[in-house]
Amino acid sequence: MDELKVIKGLKKGKRKFQKEVYNQYAPVFMAIGIRYLKSKHEAEDTVAEAFFKIFTKIKTYKNNGSFEGWMKRIMINECLMVLRKKQRSFLHIPLDNVEIEIPSDAVSQLGEDELLEMIAELPEGYRTIFNLYVVEGYKHREIADMLDISIHTSKSQLLMAKRKLQEELKKNRIRSLNNKLIQNG
Repeated sequence: MDELKVIKGLKKGKRKFQKEVYNQYAPVFMAIGIRYLKSKHEAEDTVAEAFFKIFTKIKTYKNNGSFEGWMKRIMINECLMVLRKKQRSFLHIPLDNVEIEIPSDAVSQLGEDELLEMIAELPEGYRTIFNLYVVEGYKHREIADMLDISIHTSKSQLLMAKRKLQEELKKNRIRSLNNKLIQNG
């Protein structure tokens, strides 16, 4: 796919290019939606909204930076708007003397689907911050601005997400050891 040709086609409103972009990026956007929203139905609606916005706002894309990055940013913003509408509150957790230690081999023993499932099971606030910080690479200041929360709240939500994932990794490790013992028993 010649990206410049596609962008020009999109700016002219050509359906052929809209379909091409949709077919290529819908699965990626769906994965983003499910990571943030947990519900497949909400994710599907958000993907549709994101593509609508991409196709109607394409003329604002100035060919600066990655086109894919520009589209993903729209999808993430759409997810965040859905979360804001739910108006879930974020917890404030003191961060004094807190250490999180995840065994180095714990993540490598999990499959991608298991890890995504663990992230999906996080409470909404934890999951949102975890995705923005760890998966998308945003800084706490950016997250705080995007979600209209304090930097401290962003950090505490990330901390709690890591704690929850650490607990799940330990449970998974114990289950794995038990299964090995049963098989070798």
